[in-house]
Amino acid sequence: MLVGYARVSTDDQNLDLQTDALTQASCETTSSVGKFQFHVFSALAEFERELIRERTLAGLQAARARGRMGGRKRQMTPEKVKMAARLMVDPAIQVEEICRTLGVSRTTLYRYVTPEGRVRQIDMAQNP
Repeated sequence: MLVGYARVSTDDQNLDLQTDALTQASCETTSSVGKFQFHVFSALAEFERELIRERTLAGLQAARARGRMGGRKRQMTPEKVKMAARLMVDPAIQVEEICRTLGVSRTTLYRYVTPEGRVRQIDMAQNP
């Protein structure tokens, strides 16, 4: 008797391809022992996934403790934000020109500065 094993590691994945291959190979996963074995393997796989998750979270926490932040670097430095605020109050300067000068999109500009030139309260130590 051939015994096969199929599993997925996330809820988004599907067992169909694996079970089709096992059926084509004449595997049997339907006896009481097979069901027990499946549950044991399933529990081990879940345990392994949780260990990976815990190690990943611990690594991220350790990196943050060392001052390292994940994610994309901010486009707007505090100096650029101050400059943007000064430029926004000048009616002779168009928003497109400010964006081009600072090298940011209109959305990014407005994330940091209001149309009236007030600086929005954003924690510059965190990523968006």
